[in-house]
Amino acid sequence: MQQLRRHRRAIGSRWRRLSAGRQALLTLAHLRMGHTYAQLGAGFGIGTTTAYRYVTEAVELLAALAPGLTDAVRTASAKAYLILDGTLLPIDRIAADRPFYYGKHKKHGMNVQVIADPFGRLLWASPALPGAVHDIRAAREHGIVDALAEADIPCWADKGYRGAGGTVRTPCWGRWDTLSAGQQAVNRSHAKIRVLVEQAVAALKSWRLLRKLRCSTTRITSLIQAVLTLLTSSE
Repeated sequence: MQQLRRHRRAIGSRWRRLSAGRQALLTLAHLRMGHTYAQLGAGFGIGTTTAYRYVTEAVELLAALAPGLTDAVRTASAKAYLILDGTLLPIDRIAADRPFYYGKHKKHGMNVQVIADPFGRLLWASPALPGAVHDIRAAREHGIVDALAEADIPCWADKGYRGAGGTVRTPCWGRWDTLSAGQQAVNRSHAKIRVLVEQAVAALKSWRLLRKLRCSTTRITSLIQAVLTLLTSSE
């Protein structure tokens, strides 16, 4: 809310249909509950276009405050290790949009890389890439592998990151019945550590707007970063 007040003063906005506090509440209703602009407009007594403009403005301000990968790595330097995983945020796309189609889940969506601490708390979420992009490619494009290697921070990840190199550790490869007893024990231990990243993913998707995105794919990264700001600033 303070960011909104400062922004209004900076741009010389003297009068609005909603106060800064009401605009913040409007934005939270959109992000947390997934209400449409028409629903927001009806609930707050403003037009649909005005609701869109207010939400977009607040989201951009929040997104600018989101921690970057460098910030997350700096925070992680005091931790024993990190956990890396990718998640798919479903989007409203047609069958022709192949770059966004993820065959494993048979859905259209956006690939988002998530970094969590050893307790499963969300530290960072990446910009969104089309759902067809594999996790290992996404991790490399975002510079995650190099950043963790440079900081020498061990990172646990699933088989989707096999061959990533650096400090990324993945399970032993192969069918369970072909692995040795030692390899099976390693994989069990690895799974117990890595499963905590699901808490970070669940925290991100607890914001209902991210469960089914119906906006332009160019706006999704800003929405993720806005939610990341709200989640990390509350800890």
